[in-house]
Amino acid sequence: MKALLLNMPLLADVSKIATDDYVGFTFFVGCMAMMAASAFFFLSMNSFDSKWRTSILVSGLITFIAAVHYWYMRDYWASNGESPTFFRYVDWVLTVPLMCVEFYLILKVAGAQRSMMWRLILLSVIMLVTGYWGEAVARDQAWFWGLVSGIAYFVIVYDIWFGKAKALAVQAGGATLQAHKTLCWFVLVGWAIYPIGYMAGTPGWYEGIFGGLAMDVIYNIGDAVNKIGFGLVVYGAAVAARES
Repeated sequence: MKALLLNMPLLADVSKIATDDYVGFTFFVGCMAMMAASAFFFLSMNSFDSKWRTSILVSGLITFIAAVHYWYMRDYWASNGESPTFFRYVDWVLTVPLMCVEFYLILKVAGAQRSMMWRLILLSVIMLVTGYWGEAVARDQAWFWGLVSGIAYFVIVYDIWFGKAKALAVQAGGATLQAHKTLCWFVLVGWAIYPIGYMAGTPGWYEGIFGGLAMDVIYNIGDAVNKIGFGLVVYGAAVAARES
């Protein structure tokens, strides 16, 4: 009964979501989807050998961290009607580097070095920190910081599509190569959703193109597609490797 009473304010906040509040709706759906994905990944870990178990664990951590932040972001939006920029970037600075770690984990079988992992992590942090700076701190120079963030993103794209990571994936072949290819497409296409959200929520020469879009809806859809999708790709690769 005590737990129910403690949760009553939260339930009251949820009941206030308007039928046309698409931001609030996507925060709620995103939170539930991330929780469900986390449970799925964690419970399926023991079905695979050690080579894939860590990758499945990281997939679960990515969606679990996102689910916790979405819980807070949902309530922040319901209470203030403002974009929870701080919570979102805290989420990203934890989960996006973990998504980069996934490349290293699946390529370890082909001899991937930790230097490759740390390079991808560093680039992702640069991408996120400069993005936050442009979106929340130096909004008058948002276009510049967005450009810096975009350069870091394209270096990541180059590394995984054409650099050492690609060579290692080809060397590994099989399920590892297929997983790498699919993850590369997620980074190229799925992560490209985020610059659109950034331009929808910041001032710059692009306002006439993206200014009318709902930044948080774009971000929320991007998070669900990318974080859950990343994990499902790794899970699918683990299943394929087990059955081969």
